[in-house]
Amino acid sequence: MRYWLMKTEPGTFGLEHLAAAPRRTTAWDGVRNYQARNMLRDEMKKGDQAFLYHSSTEVPGVVAVMQIVKEAYPDPTAFDRKHHHYDAASDPQAPRWFMVDVQLKRRLARTITLEELRAHEHKELKGMVLLRRGNRLSITPVEAAHWKFILALE
Repeated sequence: MRYWLMKTEPGTFGLEHLAAAPRRTTAWDGVRNYQARNMLRDEMKKGDQAFLYHSSTEVPGVVAVMQIVKEAYPDPTAFDRKHHHYDAASDPQAPRWFMVDVQLKRRLARTITLEELRAHEHKELKGMVLLRRGNRLSITPVEAAHWKFILALE
């Protein structure tokens, strides 16, 4: 099993949206970065765990644990001219963009803030992709030791 961190803006789609979804499960669509797409498409597997991370908010941080419940499949929003994730260059015969299905496993007892994570960046969370300067990826891998440490902060 692998671990991931998946960023989302809570105003667009956040923990409350996921919690309200049928069976607390939804498609993770709209990934439009090739590096993030490659991890999602090629590396994420059913059963993997992921942190739900709220970004672009007053207090960014880890808010929940999710599980990958369906492996990568073509993202139909790329082909829908009316959808804001539409990509005119996408071809249904050779899909460019993919998505996975995620299920909310549990809310964290509290938000583990980015500020708190940065406080441990030079010791327990050394090398964590989220904390690297210039990192803007919406999906990043999380090492098992980092996963355990973050959960212990709860």
